[in-house]
Amino acid sequence: MTEAPLRWRELAGETVLLDGFHALKHALRFGADVPLALAADKPAAMALARDLAPDLAGRLETLLTPVAPAALAGLVPRPHPTGVAALAVPEPRPVPARPRPAPLVVLDNPRHLGNIGAVIRLAAGCGAAGVLTTGSVDPWHPHVIRAAAGLHWAVAVHRRPVEELPDGPLLALDPDGTDLRETALPPDALLAFGSERHGLSPALRARADRLVSLPMRPGVSSYNLATSAAMALYHWLTRQPHTG
Repeated sequence: MTEAPLRWRELAGETVLLDGFHALKHALRFGADVPLALAADKPAAMALARDLAPDLAGRLETLLTPVAPAALAGLVPRPHPTGVAALAVPEPRPVPARPRPAPLVVLDNPRHLGNIGAVIRLAAGCGAAGVLTTGSVDPWHPHVIRAAAGLHWAVAVHRRPVEELPDGPLLALDPDGTDLRETALPPDALLAFGSERHGLSPALRARADRLVSLPMRPGVSSYNLATSAAMALYHWLTRQPHTG
């Protein structure tokens, strides 16, 4: 048990934290390289695996290393309630080239780490092609990965300046735009959302091919960033062939 904390500290500078069982589960499902995973209560973690991720139970039995709760608490900022933490190699998926089968989500200078993570989790669930951010915030920050439940490996997640966004029709969400319900979203569109406080930057607004607005009751000023992305992606999903 004493070797695991030492190995953790050796790997920490080259990896990102997977905080909790669910982040580890999703990262493994989508191909993450996880060199070390720890469990403060391995039997409890394996019970979760058998219940919530039976497809990974065998792999987790081998991967999870038991450590004392105090040792785990000394390695992570705040131990997850599941008592599981892991380190993974950050390997962003490439941004799909056109023609893309699904939209890319662009977050223009987002500031809230939890919002970024929530949008990545949403994009993975909806089958979006990826999430691109502009600005200074790292979309691979540990708090973002925690909020995304480890789904960074399921979609392309990158930070890009506006001038280096990929080709494709860019539809920017803005209150002055055409109602989303009246708008057909091209399959390889870039759906851009402004920051929580300042909205779209002048550079991204100038790059936009069209402004699109979300339906909103008069008197309500805005939606949460993840909610806005959810509404736009759901609008796109409802117009796709149902394959279930």
